[in-house]
Amino acid sequence: MQAMTESDVRAALTNASPDELRVMTLPADFVLNDWDHLDFWAFPDPRTRGRGYLIVESDGKPHGVVVRAADGSSRARSAMCDLCHTMQPADQVSLFTARKAGPSGEHGDSVGTYICLDLSCHENVRLAAPLAPSEMRASVDRRIDGTRRRVEGFVARVLESERSRA
Repeated sequence: MQAMTESDVRAALTNASPDELRVMTLPADFVLNDWDHLDFWAFPDPRTRGRGYLIVESDGKPHGVVVRAADGSSRARSAMCDLCHTMQPADQVSLFTARKAGPSGEHGDSVGTYICLDLSCHENVRLAAPLAPSEMRASVDRRIDGTRRRVEGFVARVLESERSRA
């Protein structure tokens, strides 16, 4: 990814309301990001529990979405993140929803998927050993590529109504 400033991050969040952009807080280590080695950037809002942000770069431009974790807990023992395909204890994976961009989102349409609660998918796919005994481990490069494609796909689904207007 190309290096981003705080204003670049805010401008990339296409489905964010003006209020969400105003209260968004970047992580304390934002300035330490190694942008050259990021396939995408995901981070939880340090001040607002359950809110996070996903940003990918496509066509040389950053595109991002605001996501919110569902309240409540699962009775399952384990769950799999739909982005990084990593098995986690169920309390570490949550259903995240993102309001669609444009008129669809203004009418309440949203897109959801199960994601690691701490949004650490970028790091999880780089772990060398399986996280669960039953997890099949693909090559790290294939896992990284697959995760990036799934993040891009999720962001594209959120932004599709906005892109069709452009």
